[in-house]
Amino acid sequence: MKKRLSALLCGALLMLTACGSDVKETATNAEEKEDFKVGIIQLVEHPSLDAAREGFISALEDAGYEDGKNLTIDYQNAQGDMNNNMAIAQKFVSDEVDLILAIATSSAQAVAQATSDIPVLFTAITDPVGAELVESMEAPGGNVTGTSDTHPDAIKNTINKIKEFFPDAKNVGMVYNAGEPNSVVNVEKAKEALDAAGLKYVETSVSTSTEVKEATESLVGRADVLYIPKDNTVVSALESVIGVANEHKIPTFVGEGDSVKRGTFASYGFEYKDLGYSTGNMAVEILEGKKKPSEIPVGVPENLQLYINKTAAELEGITLTEEMTKDAKVVE
Repeated sequence: MKKRLSALLCGALLMLTACGSDVKETATNAEEKEDFKVGIIQLVEHPSLDAAREGFISALEDAGYEDGKNLTIDYQNAQGDMNNNMAIAQKFVSDEVDLILAIATSSAQAVAQATSDIPVLFTAITDPVGAELVESMEAPGGNVTGTSDTHPDAIKNTINKIKEFFPDAKNVGMVYNAGEPNSVVNVEKAKEALDAAGLKYVETSVSTSTEVKEATESLVGRADVLYIPKDNTVVSALESVIGVANEHKIPTFVGEGDSVKRGTFASYGFEYKDLGYSTGNMAVEILEGKKKPSEIPVGVPENLQLYINKTAAELEGITLTEEMTKDAKVVE
Protein backbone atom coordinates (compact mmCIF):
# COMPACT_ATOMS: atom_id res chain seq x y z
CA MET A 1 0.00 0.00 0.00
CA LYS A 2 2.82 2.36 0.93
CA LYS A 3 4.55 1.64 -2.37
CA ARG A 4 1.35 2.38 -4.27
CA LEU A 5 0.79 5.65 -2.40
CA SER A 6 4.38 6.69 -3.02
CA ALA A 7 3.99 6.04 -6.76
CA LEU A 8 0.80 8.08 -6.88
CA LEU A 9 2.47 11.01 -5.10
CA CYS A 10 5.45 10.89 -7.47
CA GLY A 11 3.12 10.86 -10.45
CA ALA A 12 1.23 13.84 -9.12
CA LEU A 13 4.47 15.74 -8.53
CA LEU A 14 5.64 15.00 -12.06
CA MET A 15 2.34 16.28 -13.48
CA LEU A 16 2.59 19.48 -11.47
CA THR A 17 6.16 20.00 -12.57
CA ALA A 18 5.19 19.44 -16.19
CA CYS A 19 2.24 21.83 -15.91
CA GLY A 20 4.50 24.41 -14.32
CA SER A 21 6.90 24.10 -17.24
CA ASP A 22 4.06 24.53 -19.73
CA VAL A 23 2.82 27.68 -17.95
CA LYS A 24 6.32 29.13 -17.91
CA GLU A 25 6.87 28.33 -21.61
CA THR A 26 3.50 29.84 -22.54
CA ALA A 27 4.34 33.00 -20.61
CA THR A 28 7.71 33.23 -22.35
CA ASN A 29 6.09 32.85 -25.78
CA ALA A 30 3.60 35.57 -24.91
CA GLU A 31 6.43 37.86 -23.93
CA GLU A 32 8.16 37.15 -27.23
CA LYS A 33 5.03 38.29 -29.06
CA GLU A 34 4.77 41.62 -27.31
CA ASP A 35 2.37 44.07 -28.94
CA PHE A 36 3.70 47.41 -30.17
CA LYS A 37 2.02 50.60 -31.29
CA VAL A 38 3.74 52.63 -34.01
CA GLY A 39 2.67 56.10 -35.16
CA ILE A 40 3.43 57.16 -38.74
CA ILE A 41 3.19 60.81 -39.75
CA GLN A 42 3.62 61.74 -43.42
CA LEU A 43 3.75 65.34 -44.61
CA VAL A 44 1.84 64.76 -47.84
CA GLU A 45 0.96 61.85 -50.09
CA HIS A 46 2.90 61.29 -53.30
CA PRO A 47 4.51 58.13 -54.73
CA SER A 48 8.00 58.57 -53.25
CA LEU A 49 6.81 59.17 -49.70
CA ASP A 50 4.14 56.47 -50.05
CA ALA A 51 6.78 53.99 -51.22
CA ALA A 52 8.99 54.82 -48.22
CA ARG A 53 6.06 54.12 -45.90
CA GLU A 54 5.27 50.85 -47.65
CA GLY A 55 8.91 49.74 -47.40
CA PHE A 56 8.94 50.53 -43.67
CA ILE A 57 5.83 48.42 -43.05
CA SER A 58 7.22 45.58 -45.20
CA ALA A 59 10.34 45.40 -43.03
CA LEU A 60 8.20 45.14 -39.90
CA GLU A 61 6.11 42.39 -41.49
CA ASP A 62 9.20 40.46 -42.54
CA ALA A 63 10.38 40.62 -38.91
CA GLY A 64 7.09 39.10 -37.73
CA TYR A 65 5.15 42.25 -36.81
CA GLU A 66 1.77 42.48 -38.50
CA ASP A 67 -0.68 45.34 -38.21
CA GLY A 68 -3.84 44.15 -36.44
CA LYS A 69 -2.13 41.23 -34.72
CA ASN A 70 0.96 42.03 -32.64
CA LEU A 71 1.32 45.54 -34.07
CA THR A 72 -0.94 48.59 -34.24
CA ILE A 73 -0.05 51.20 -36.87
CA ASP A 74 -1.61 54.65 -36.60
CA TYR A 75 -0.99 56.37 -39.94
CA GLN A 76 -1.69 60.10 -40.17
CA ASN A 77 -1.33 62.38 -43.23
CA ALA A 78 -0.55 66.01 -42.39
CA GLN A 79 -1.74 67.13 -45.86
CA GLY A 80 1.12 69.58 -46.15
CA ASP A 81 -0.08 71.63 -43.17
CA MET A 82 2.45 72.60 -40.50
CA ASN A 83 -0.28 72.92 -37.84
CA ASN A 84 -1.40 69.39 -38.64
CA ASN A 85 2.19 68.23 -38.13
CA MET A 86 2.20 69.54 -34.56
CA ALA A 87 -1.27 68.21 -33.75
CA ILE A 88 -0.40 64.71 -35.00
CA ALA A 89 2.93 64.70 -33.16
CA GLN A 90 1.19 65.66 -29.91
CA LYS A 91 -1.46 62.98 -30.48
CA PHE A 92 1.20 60.29 -30.78
CA VAL A 93 2.84 61.49 -27.56
CA SER A 94 -0.51 61.47 -25.72
CA ASP A 95 -1.23 57.97 -27.04
CA GLU A 96 2.15 56.83 -25.69
CA VAL A 97 3.11 55.00 -28.88
CA ASP A 98 6.22 52.84 -28.74
CA LEU A 99 7.88 54.42 -31.81
CA ILE A 100 7.16 57.18 -34.33
CA LEU A 101 8.10 57.22 -38.02
CA ALA A 102 8.18 60.72 -39.56
CA ILE A 103 8.22 60.97 -43.35
CA ALA A 104 9.62 64.29 -44.69
CA THR A 105 11.55 67.02 -42.90
CA SER A 106 8.89 69.27 -41.38
CA SER A 107 6.97 66.28 -40.02
CA ALA A 108 10.16 64.95 -38.44
CA GLN A 109 10.93 68.34 -36.90
CA ALA A 110 7.44 68.51 -35.37
CA VAL A 111 7.81 65.07 -33.80
CA ALA A 112 11.33 65.76 -32.54
CA GLN A 113 10.03 68.92 -30.82
CA ALA A 114 7.12 67.04 -29.27
CA THR A 115 9.07 64.26 -27.53
CA SER A 116 12.51 63.47 -26.21
CA ASP A 117 11.45 60.11 -24.76
CA ILE A 118 9.71 58.17 -27.54
CA PRO A 119 12.07 56.72 -30.18
CA VAL A 120 11.70 58.64 -33.46
CA LEU A 121 12.76 57.47 -36.91
CA PHE A 122 12.67 59.62 -40.03
CA THR A 123 12.93 58.89 -43.73
CA ALA A 124 12.96 60.93 -46.97
CA ILE A 125 14.96 63.68 -45.23
CA THR A 126 17.40 65.74 -47.29
CA ASP A 127 19.64 67.17 -44.57
CA PRO A 128 19.07 65.67 -41.09
CA VAL A 129 21.95 67.62 -39.56
CA GLY A 130 20.91 70.96 -41.09
CA ALA A 131 17.33 70.31 -39.97
CA GLU A 132 18.72 69.85 -36.43
CA LEU A 133 17.24 66.37 -36.13
CA VAL A 134 20.58 64.71 -35.32
CA GLU A 135 23.95 65.86 -34.06
CA SER A 136 25.78 64.06 -36.85
CA MET A 137 25.13 61.36 -39.44
CA GLU A 138 27.46 58.91 -37.68
CA ALA A 139 26.38 59.63 -34.08
CA PRO A 140 22.80 60.98 -34.04
CA GLY A 141 22.52 61.42 -30.26
CA GLY A 142 19.19 61.71 -28.49
CA ASN A 143 16.06 59.79 -29.46
CA VAL A 144 16.06 60.47 -33.23
CA THR A 145 17.68 58.75 -36.22
CA GLY A 146 16.62 57.35 -39.61
CA THR A 147 17.43 57.54 -43.31
CA SER A 148 18.25 60.43 -45.61
CA ASP A 149 17.21 60.43 -49.26
CA THR A 150 20.25 62.42 -50.32
CA HIS A 151 22.85 60.57 -52.34
CA PRO A 152 25.89 62.86 -52.64
CA ASP A 153 26.09 62.46 -56.43
CA ALA A 154 22.41 62.47 -57.42
CA ILE A 155 21.88 66.19 -58.10
CA LYS A 156 25.28 66.71 -59.71
CA ASN A 157 24.81 63.72 -62.02
CA THR A 158 21.33 64.85 -63.04
CA ILE A 159 22.50 68.38 -63.84
CA ASN A 160 25.40 66.97 -65.85
CA LYS A 161 22.91 64.99 -67.93
CA ILE A 162 21.08 68.23 -68.78
CA LYS A 163 24.34 69.56 -70.17
CA GLU A 164 25.13 66.30 -71.96
CA PHE A 165 21.68 65.65 -73.47
CA PHE A 166 20.90 69.28 -74.37
CA PRO A 167 24.20 71.06 -75.09
CA ASP A 168 22.39 74.09 -76.54
CA ALA A 169 20.35 74.69 -73.37
CA LYS A 170 21.31 77.81 -71.45
CA ASN A 171 18.61 78.42 -68.83
CA VAL A 172 17.20 75.88 -66.38
CA GLY A 173 13.91 76.67 -64.67
CA MET A 174 13.19 75.52 -61.10
CA VAL A 175 9.89 75.46 -59.18
CA TYR A 176 10.02 74.86 -55.43
CA ASN A 177 8.53 75.78 -52.06
CA ALA A 178 10.90 78.12 -50.21
CA GLY A 179 9.12 77.16 -46.99
CA GLU A 180 10.33 73.56 -47.17
CA PRO A 181 13.78 73.23 -45.56
CA ASN A 182 14.62 70.13 -47.59
CA SER A 183 13.71 71.91 -50.82
CA VAL A 184 15.89 74.92 -50.04
CA VAL A 185 18.87 72.61 -49.47
CA ASN A 186 18.21 70.78 -52.74
CA VAL A 187 17.87 74.02 -54.70
CA GLU A 188 21.15 75.36 -53.30
CA LYS A 189 22.93 72.16 -54.32
CA ALA A 190 21.32 72.33 -57.75
CA LYS A 191 22.53 75.92 -58.19
CA GLU A 192 26.08 74.85 -57.33
CA ALA A 193 25.89 72.06 -59.90
CA LEU A 194 24.39 74.39 -62.52
CA ASP A 195 27.15 76.93 -61.95
CA ALA A 196 29.76 74.20 -62.34
CA ALA A 197 28.12 73.06 -65.59
CA GLY A 198 28.02 76.61 -66.98
CA LEU A 199 24.21 76.78 -66.91
CA LYS A 200 22.04 79.65 -65.69
CA TYR A 201 18.94 79.16 -63.57
CA VAL A 202 15.55 80.82 -63.40
CA GLU A 203 13.58 80.10 -60.24
CA THR A 204 10.05 80.59 -58.99
CA SER A 205 8.61 79.71 -55.61
CA VAL A 206 5.21 78.42 -54.48
CA SER A 207 3.64 77.95 -51.07
CA THR A 208 0.84 75.52 -51.95
CA SER A 209 0.29 72.83 -54.56
CA THR A 210 -2.48 74.89 -56.20
CA GLU A 211 0.14 77.45 -57.30
CA VAL A 212 2.35 74.94 -59.12
CA LYS A 213 0.71 75.15 -62.56
CA GLU A 214 0.82 78.94 -62.74
CA ALA A 215 4.40 79.01 -61.44
CA THR A 216 5.50 76.51 -64.09
CA GLU A 217 3.75 78.49 -66.82
CA SER A 218 5.70 81.58 -65.72
CA LEU A 219 8.89 79.81 -66.81
CA VAL A 220 7.70 79.20 -70.39
CA GLY A 221 9.90 81.19 -72.74
CA ARG A 222 12.48 81.80 -70.02
CA ALA A 223 13.69 78.24 -69.42
CA ASP A 224 15.05 75.78 -71.97
CA VAL A 225 14.83 72.90 -69.49
CA LEU A 226 12.96 72.38 -66.20
CA TYR A 227 14.54 70.91 -63.07
CA ILE A 228 12.15 70.01 -60.24
CA PRO A 229 14.02 69.29 -57.00
CA LYS A 230 12.84 66.95 -54.25
CA ASP A 231 10.06 69.25 -53.09
CA ASN A 232 6.96 67.74 -51.50
CA THR A 233 4.65 70.62 -52.43
CA VAL A 234 5.58 70.60 -56.11
CA VAL A 235 5.88 66.82 -56.44
CA SER A 236 2.41 66.38 -54.94
CA ALA A 237 1.13 68.43 -57.91
CA LEU A 238 3.60 67.07 -60.45
CA GLU A 239 0.92 66.51 -63.10
CA SER A 240 0.60 70.30 -63.37
CA VAL A 241 4.29 70.55 -64.25
CA ILE A 242 4.03 67.66 -66.71
CA GLY A 243 1.05 69.24 -68.46
CA VAL A 244 2.90 72.52 -69.05
CA ALA A 245 6.08 70.73 -70.14
CA ASN A 246 4.22 68.55 -72.64
CA GLU A 247 2.28 71.47 -74.08
CA HIS A 248 5.37 73.61 -74.61
CA LYS A 249 7.86 70.79 -75.34
CA ILE A 250 10.17 71.54 -72.43
CA PRO A 251 12.40 68.69 -71.18
CA THR A 252 11.86 67.92 -67.51
CA PHE A 253 14.53 66.68 -65.11
CA VAL A 254 13.63 65.87 -61.52
CA GLY A 255 15.14 65.02 -58.15
CA GLU A 256 14.05 61.38 -57.85
CA GLY A 257 13.15 58.34 -59.92
CA ASP A 258 9.49 58.05 -58.86
CA SER A 259 8.72 61.36 -60.57
CA VAL A 260 10.18 59.97 -63.79
CA LYS A 261 7.80 57.03 -63.54
CA ARG A 262 4.94 59.53 -63.21
CA GLY A 263 5.74 61.24 -66.50
CA THR A 264 8.81 63.49 -66.34
CA PHE A 265 11.82 62.83 -68.56
CA ALA A 266 14.91 61.96 -66.51
CA SER A 267 16.65 61.80 -63.16
CA TYR A 268 19.26 59.99 -61.16
CA GLY A 269 17.46 58.26 -58.33
CA PHE A 270 16.80 55.14 -56.30
CA GLU A 271 13.88 53.15 -54.94
CA TYR A 272 12.20 54.89 -51.99
CA LYS A 273 10.72 51.57 -50.93
CA ASP A 274 14.27 50.32 -50.28
CA LEU A 275 14.95 53.42 -48.18
CA GLY A 276 11.80 52.82 -46.14
CA TYR A 277 12.72 49.16 -45.71
CA SER A 278 16.08 50.13 -44.23
CA THR A 279 14.26 52.42 -41.81
CA GLY A 280 11.92 49.58 -40.88
CA ASN A 281 14.91 47.40 -40.00
CA MET A 282 16.04 50.15 -37.64
CA ALA A 283 12.58 50.12 -36.05
CA VAL A 284 12.80 46.38 -35.38
CA GLU A 285 16.14 46.81 -33.60
CA ILE A 286 14.71 49.59 -31.44
CA LEU A 287 11.40 47.88 -30.61
CA GLU A 288 13.18 44.65 -29.66
CA GLY A 289 15.56 46.55 -27.38
CA LYS A 290 18.67 45.68 -29.36
CA LYS A 291 19.68 49.30 -30.02
CA LYS A 292 18.74 52.85 -29.10
CA PRO A 293 18.25 55.55 -31.78
CA SER A 294 21.43 57.26 -30.59
CA GLU A 295 23.38 54.11 -31.47
CA ILE A 296 22.14 53.84 -35.08
CA PRO A 297 23.92 55.99 -37.72
CA VAL A 298 21.74 57.79 -40.27
CA GLY A 299 21.38 55.69 -43.42
CA VAL A 300 21.68 56.92 -47.02
CA PRO A 301 20.68 55.45 -50.42
CA GLU A 302 23.12 52.86 -51.71
CA ASN A 303 22.19 52.35 -55.36
CA LEU A 304 22.02 55.30 -57.79
CA GLN A 305 20.41 54.76 -61.18
CA LEU A 306 19.64 56.96 -64.22
CA TYR A 307 15.91 56.82 -65.01
CA ILE A 308 14.47 57.87 -68.38
CA ASN A 309 10.79 57.91 -69.35
CA LYS A 310 10.33 56.96 -73.00
CA THR A 311 6.75 58.26 -73.25
CA ALA A 312 7.68 61.54 -71.60
CA ALA A 313 10.47 61.97 -74.14
CA GLU A 314 7.96 61.66 -76.98
CA LEU A 315 5.49 64.07 -75.37
CA GLU A 316 8.22 66.62 -74.66
CA GLY A 317 9.57 66.42 -78.20
CA ILE A 318 12.82 64.72 -77.27
CA THR A 319 14.51 62.32 -79.69
CA LEU A 320 15.98 59.49 -77.63
CA THR A 321 19.35 58.20 -78.74
CA GLU A 322 21.21 55.03 -77.89
CA GLU A 323 23.79 57.14 -76.11
CA MET A 324 21.10 58.55 -73.81
CA THR A 325 19.65 55.21 -72.81
CA LYS A 326 22.69 52.92 -72.69
CA ASP A 327 23.15 53.19 -68.90
CA ALA A 328 19.57 54.08 -68.04
CA LYS A 329 16.57 52.26 -66.64
CA VAL A 330 13.96 53.10 -69.27
CA VAL A 331 10.34 53.30 -68.13
CA GLU A 332 7.18 54.07 -70.12
